[in-house]
Order: sequence, then C-alpha cells, then structure tokens
Amino acid sequence: MNSNAFFDILRQAGATHEAATAASATGERQEGRWRVLPLEGTFEIVYEDSRGAWSTRRVEARELKLGPGRTLLGGIDRGRGGYRGFRADRIRRLVDPASTTRLEAGILDWLLARAEAQRRERAAQIRALATRRRPVKTRAGPREVAA
Repeated sequence: MNSNAFFDILRQAGATHEAATAASATGERQEGRWRVLPLEGTFEIVYEDSRGAWSTRRVEARELKLGPGRTLLGGIDRGRGGYRGFRADRIRRLVDPASTTRLEAGILDWLLARAEAQRRERAAQIRALATRRRPVKTRAGPREVAA
C-alpha cells in the first residue's frame, strides 16, 4: 500500500491530517481490519503449530498485527529463512536475550507494552528532530589585522 492510499483510508475513517501524519511517522498502519504496530527485537519463542507440535524459533520481530479475534507476531524466522506470522496465543514461551526476559504467561500483554514503548520512543525522536533549532548563520565581521 502506498502512502497516498494510506492517507485516503484514514481520511475516509474521519481521522485528521495530524493523526494521519503522526501514525505514518511512527510506522503504525491499518491493513483492512488489521491494525499493524511496528515491533523491533530478536526473540526466541517456543511455538505450538496447528497440529500441536512444539518447536523453538528465533524470530527477528518486525510487527505486531492486531486483528479480528487474533494477534500475530510477524518477523523473520531465522531457522526457516523467511517472514512468518506467529499467533500470539500459540506462543508458549518467549525469551528476549537483550533484556534477559523469559515469559511463559502474559506474552501478548508484554508484546503490546513493548510495541507501545517503542512507539513512544519513535514519537519522541520525531518531536526532538522537528523542534531542533537550526544553527543561526552570522556574518563574519571585518578581521582585525595584527600590527
């Protein structure tokens, strides 16, 4: 979806231009009935597939997709070599090596909180860049010549 289509969807939903710009700047987007939140991090997960088989995966997270009746953790699966979506309700354990966090319960809540914290960080960075003052140019005066 290109950026013009994204803004058209937001306008149709009655969102203001400011809200559209803020959402676009922080990476949050809407894909049909799915709300997509950017999420960064590398996680080790124990995942139960649709047949009930458990496997350990190393995932470089890219997004958290919130949709009708389910939530997906999307990212690059290092073992399987490609982008995959993992249903959050089938993740049995999540380990974040960067923070040494290990979860076996409350995984969805933790992922949502992390996505929100990262969104706030990006918004703060954008605000800081927007309000950073440009250096004031001054004219150089005549040089003093030492006698």
